[in-house]
Amino acid sequence: MNKTHMRRLTPASIAPPLARYAHGVEVPPGARIIRSSGQLGLAVDGTIPPDVGAQAAICFGNIAAILAEGGMGPADICHITAWLTDRADLPAYMAARDAFMADVGDPPASTLLLISGFSRPEFKVEVEVWAAALP
Repeated sequence: MNKTHMRRLTPASIAPPLARYAHGVEVPPGARIIRSSGQLGLAVDGTIPPDVGAQAAICFGNIAAILAEGGMGPADICHITAWLTDRADLPAYMAARDAFMADVGDPPASTLLLISGFSRPEFKVEVEVWAAALP
């Protein structure tokens, strides 16, 4: 059980999620919140891998570092938002996301959008999260 005691909301009266996510997540009163900026596939040395899987792995690595700085981890994520530039990249993104969340029992809520592009044409994915933990 994660330390926030967040409650996943996936009503039986609606279609089940299309992947490993919850339709909603209730964050308990008094929880500390971290909201990351959107993270791009930009490595610390300034390079950008050509494939979306490697870019997504960098995004999630950055998110792990941001959460750790705030005393949280992947189990504290209540929502993931991701943007992709190509529908064909969805399996590679999902593989990176699922690897990042592999040790998390209850999945967060999630939104994924397809867009025409980012600030630099070599970027293929951007990911941001909301996380919550009890003080």
